[in-house]
Amino acid sequence: MMTSATLLGLLVNRQLRLRSRLLLQAETRSLGLGDVKSIAKLVLLVTVVVELVIALVLSARFAVGYGMGWSEALWHGMFHAVSAFNNAGFSTWSDSVVRFVQDVWVLGPLMFAIIVGGLGFPVLYETIVRRERRQAKSIHTILTIWGTVFLVVGGALLLLLAESGNKATLGSLDWPTRLLAATFTSVSARTAGFNALDIGSLSVESLNLHFLLMFIGGGSAGTAGGVKVTTFFVLLLVVWNEIRGHQDVEFQGRRISTTVQRQALTILVLSAGAIVLATLALVPMTSLPYEKVLFEVISAFATVGLSTGITAELPPAGQFILVVLMFTGRVGVVTLAAAMAVNYARRAYRYPEEKPIVG
Repeated sequence: MMTSATLLGLLVNRQLRLRSRLLLQAETRSLGLGDVKSIAKLVLLVTVVVELVIALVLSARFAVGYGMGWSEALWHGMFHAVSAFNNAGFSTWSDSVVRFVQDVWVLGPLMFAIIVGGLGFPVLYETIVRRERRQAKSIHTILTIWGTVFLVVGGALLLLLAESGNKATLGSLDWPTRLLAATFTSVSARTAGFNALDIGSLSVESLNLHFLLMFIGGGSAGTAGGVKVTTFFVLLLVVWNEIRGHQDVEFQGRRISTTVQRQALTILVLSAGAIVLATLALVPMTSLPYEKVLFEVISAFATVGLSTGITAELPPAGQFILVVLMFTGRVGVVTLAAAMAVNYARRAYRYPEEKPIVG
């Protein structure tokens, strides 16, 4: 929404006011005010190009491989391309993409669109634009890219271990298909919302893995939800540097500011608090298993869209809680992060320091 308003303002006025630049800088996590206009234009370009290419690939596969008419194939291809790139997870089929679990020409393009949309536009800007200028990558880009690789690969391996013996999910598939399905599930769990496996048939171990993947989500200033990859890994760096006895939080020869550390901690604590409160409110309303209720809550807050199939069984009050969670998770956390970035101000004084005992 912010980017669309910016592009419209550029179209009409050919320039941006300082406050508009500051707001969009916070919203898109731009590294400098000079990047704002470039990133806004890049958002439009990448969105149109990726969605168009993926739509054409999917449409061709649906038409040639599944005998659909070209008009029907184009409709399904465009719908799923937009849904995947924007990490929406909506499908035109009632079983999502379970029917294509063995088709790499369907799941592959969907995974590509999900990952590109979920990396975040600052990462794409550095990768596409700054690469031509031979500028060093920021910590944000390094953490997002390597964090995404770690979560996708780690999630796929753990799913293979947990589900290979489950005939209702991966157990009935051959090994190449298992690897494809596990990788797609790992990618989609981080807020995309498509499912190539029956989520309701997953083991408790796989549901617990989904809790973590959904909660973390994708990259900042992208189409994914969750608390974001950089938030999670910045806090891991805080813990690692504390264990090593370092005064500063250091990574790749650079220091992460205490402001960023506090913002990451605030987002994590508030997000976890919202999930805990919603779960405590939902559990007394239903006799459904606790892990499935928690799955529903985290999926709603992280705007994933996955479900174990219990949504329709929840009472209206429970469904309303999920609605509030979806709105809060998509708008609230992003707005909070932007507000903290825009309204940061230094005081002219500091209170005396004291060290409470912790641990």
